[in-house]
Amino acid sequence: MAHRFPSCGNHSVFVGILNWFFAVDPHFPAGNVGSCDRPVCKQSVWQVIEEMIKEAKFVVQIPTFQIFVAEGVSGSFPWSALSFASMWLELIGFSHKDTAFLMTTFWVASSFGGLLGGKMGDFLALRYPNSGRIVLSQISAGSAVPLAAVLLLGLPDDPSKGIAYGIVLFIMGLFISWNGPATNLPICAEIVPEKSRTSIYALDMCFKSVLSSFAPPIVGILAQRVFGYRADDKGKSIQLDRENAASLAKALYTSIAIPFTICTSIYSFLYCSYPRDRERARMQSLIESELQQMEQESFCLEDGDCRFQVFDSANGELELTYDVKDLPDTEKDTAKLLANRES
Repeated sequence: MAHRFPSCGNHSVFVGILNWFFAVDPHFPAGNVGSCDRPVCKQSVWQVIEEMIKEAKFVVQIPTFQIFVAEGVSGSFPWSALSFASMWLELIGFSHKDTAFLMTTFWVASSFGGLLGGKMGDFLALRYPNSGRIVLSQISAGSAVPLAAVLLLGLPDDPSKGIAYGIVLFIMGLFISWNGPATNLPICAEIVPEKSRTSIYALDMCFKSVLSSFAPPIVGILAQRVFGYRADDKGKSIQLDRENAASLAKALYTSIAIPFTICTSIYSFLYCSYPRDRERARMQSLIESELQQMEQESFCLEDGDCRFQVFDSANGELELTYDVKDLPDTEKDTAKLLANRES
């Protein structure tokens, strides 16, 4: 088992090397001919830290992000609790090989579920921009409750029923893995300006990782203190293993059903906050883009060599801005003023 850690580390180093040689940052494309050579302002370490703190304060004040943090704590809790699933399968009587195969089935299905969820999220976002992604995540999180009940409480504690366990694990993995690619990640990218996307992803993962780490000990406490799990040498008594499997299954179901129910309920608040935060981020990006173009145009006019290029790029960007009719009434005037500036 110890070889997994250096193997994972080596893969990370290898991916980093590939990124260094082959990845291109779209903000700094190679061979960007014709752009103005603007001076780069070097910042001290303290200035960078101050800017990070300022950006973090801005992100945590966004209502939709606050909802995602609350949802993420409850939504990621069951995934951490599933670390006990292998132990539960072995207590039922599955061999190490069968347990590994069943858990691999679940995680492979989760991978396909992420792809499926992302595709469906994009489709529903086009049809129902304000609610499509949210509904899909509520379906995904809500489906975990009955599926976990079938898996943990409905199927017989019989290792000969491996096919039934595999089917339920596959369906469960396929359905409960939509939230991230279908809703959380795309919406996080929409509710902040482009420059703040890394901050919102980092803060979101930070809160989720820290708080969801309490899931495994809570499962253990529930199994031992509430549902009667008795610690003993595994395999010493088949009857005791079956009783412990039942206790652990109840603890797992409690740690899956309750958090996912809370997660489904919390998603409902996005129906109110998401459209407002998205439009606010769009307007802020539009204003920042306009100010940036004005600054770049001013700098280039001083040099006298890229005047027309800046003018064309500014017009090109303004053609891609959002339709004024789709904006709230309070923001239409601002959008019209910005659009008329280049007309």
